[in-house]
Amino acid sequence: SMGLVTLTLPGFVRAQDDAEKIYKTNCVLCHAPDGSGSSPSGKALKAQDLRSDVVQKKSDAELTASITTGKGKMPTFGKKLKPDQIAQLVAYIRTLPKK
Repeated sequence: SMGLVTLTLPGFVRAQDDAEKIYKTNCVLCHAPDGSGSSPSGKALKAQDLRSDVVQKKSDAELTASITTGKGKMPTFGKKLKPDQIAQLVAYIRTLPKK
């Protein structure tokens, strides 16, 4: 069973690294590195605190829709990111309150 752990773990770690890269490229400007939305752009645009209950209580489908089609002042990322990248971002957003 040890072999299984070493097989599955690198994939998960890689997915997390990828998600972090996607986040840093597309989201960090407004949502800040910690997801708080406290960056200058985030404050100006009233970006959501991604760690908040309001955001975390949304379903994966709702978060996916917000990222894909945009919301309020948030741009649309559906043309820029592939569905699996958006799914990785949603998973990444779920980890932000725990960081």
